[in-house]
Amino acid sequence: MNIIRMSGGIERQMFQYALYLKLTSIGREVKFDDINEYQDEHVRPIMLSVFDITYPRATWDEINRYTDGSMTLGARVRKFFKGRKTNIYKETGFYDPKVLENDDVYLDGLFMSQKYFEDILPEVHRVFSFPDIENINLMPRANENFLVYYNDIMTKMSVGLQIRRSDSKLEEEKYQNICTDEYYRAAVNYILERYPNATFFVFSNEPKWVKGWLRQIIKGMIKPEMTNQDIRELRDRFILVEANDEYTAYLDMFLLSKCQHNILSNSTFGWWGAWMNENPKKIVVAPSIWMNGVDSEDIYTSGMVLINPKGRVEKTIK
Repeated sequence: MNIIRMSGGIERQMFQYALYLKLTSIGREVKFDDINEYQDEHVRPIMLSVFDITYPRATWDEINRYTDGSMTLGARVRKFFKGRKTNIYKETGFYDPKVLENDDVYLDGLFMSQKYFEDILPEVHRVFSFPDIENINLMPRANENFLVYYNDIMTKMSVGLQIRRSDSKLEEEKYQNICTDEYYRAAVNYILERYPNATFFVFSNEPKWVKGWLRQIIKGMIKPEMTNQDIRELRDRFILVEANDEYTAYLDMFLLSKCQHNILSNSTFGWWGAWMNENPKKIVVAPSIWMNGVDSEDIYTSGMVLINPKGRVEKTIK
């Protein structure tokens, strides 16, 4: 048996469940540890139920057996003299083939690569499909503006532009100077050169901060020859999607997936929104660096257009 440590919000849980689908497809027995990461009342919620997903849960005894986590007196004495003996395997990089090769292990990682489930894509697409609009609008906590955003996205040449702000100083150092203003302006211009009538729907985990940021982005796009009417029309091209929280974030992902095209930050939330976008002619723009100091190649999927922090197009993923 393998145990996958569940962690993070809906976007990480989706990668971890996709790995579960892959491992079970090759005959492995797999359960989830959904205890260790979710004991604190302030953690992000487990949201796989929005896809009508249930999963096998490891018991506390099974988790302790694989992680040598028992705190009984005998276990503590043994670990003091002989050290801790665990079956934990920690993933390295974005794609680690040993994750698929090992068995009878406790898998600890993010598993943020389509390479883990490349050969079962139809199954993953089937599992990660939202209800139709009539039913999703009836799901708990759907906000009153949801249908307004949806109708706008479906009737315009819509581009989902997703902005992620880091949650801690540690993450700021990992993600610093990647999704720069130059990156976003270049990404927007890349789309506008191909679709001059595009409207950008902006999604973020910090919408209040994004309002000020958007003003600066738009200011940087204003050209001397523009009239006041041109500037007003430019501003109207950017619509900030607001009102969703940790418990309704799936609605943002749903709306991102309904856009015609996508501009990503280095965020797996936006990654999944673009991945579920069914437009066969979609353009997906992504930052050429996903995490400082880490080879990011394995997180990208075919067709992604990579733009660097200086605003230059580097390549299109084959």
